Amino acid sequence: MIDKIGQVMLYVNNQDESRDFWTEKLGFEIISEETNGPMRWIEIAPKGAATSIVLHSKEFVAQMNPDMNLGTPSLMYFTEKFDELYSDLKNKNVKVGEIVELPTGRVFNFADNEENYFAVLEKK
Repeated sequence: MIDKIGQVMLYVNNQDESRDFWTEKLGFEIISEETNGPMRWIEIAPKGAATSIVLHSKEFVAQMNPDMNLGTPSLMYFTEKFDELYSDLKNKNVKVGEIVELPTGRVFNFADNEENYFAVLEKK
């Protein structure tokens, strides 16, 4: 039911400095910069890439989800069978988070057997 790895979520101390590093030093393009209440994310990618990097505030994510390992990037998967996947994981006793509405679509996270968190997005 997961279609592809859509994004790698990178948790950084300074989103602006990180954006500048990736765009100025590596030539990545800014796909979007969004703010939703206190949440801000910056999506960057090499030109024409199918998978992007989203820069998230490490401090903000730690406040929202204290159990997350912010020392490593997280993967965000994309699916077109969002509700079916969510139900399937719950039925298999996978630890899943609540469904959250974002401007880009609906998202939920899930943890593997070692408490590594992943996210699933249904794009609008």
